[in-house]
Amino acid sequence: MKQIFILRDKAVVEYAREYLSGLHLDALRPLKVVIDTLTRTGEQNAKFHAMCGDIAKSKFKWMGKERTEAQWKVLLVSGHAVATKEGSEVTVGLEGEYINLRESTALMSKTRGSSLIEYTIAWANENGIKLND
Repeated sequence: MKQIFILRDKAVVEYAREYLSGLHLDALRPLKVVIDTLTRTGEQNAKFHAMCGDIAKSKFKWMGKERTEAQWKVLLVSGHAVATKEGSEVTVGLEGEYINLRESTALMSKTRGSSLIEYTIAWANENGIKLND
C-alpha cells in the first residue's frame, strides 16, 4: 500500500506523524519513507508544452530555421538553465554529434517549473510571439 502526504501545513505533518507511529513494522517487509520536494505539476507540463507548440506554430526562425515543438523545448530549457545560473554543458555525443546535457523537465520542482514558464513567456514577449491561454 502506497501512502503519500503533501506536507502543506502543520495539520498534515501531524496526521503523517500519527500515521507513521501507528504502523506495525514487519522485519520481513520493511517500509521506505521518502521526503522530497514536489515535482512540477501536470498543469505546468501541459502549459509549457503548449507554449513550445505556440512558438513552433509562429514560424519564428532560430539560427535561420523554423524549429519544431520538441526543438523549442530543448532551446528554452537550455536558455532557462543558463539564465538562472544552473549552467549547461555541451559535449560530443556517441556518434560525434554535439549535444547539450540539459536538466530534465520531468524532475523539476514546482518552483523551477514555474520559473521555466515565466522565462518562456518573457522570451516570447521579447520576440513578439503571441502565446495562447
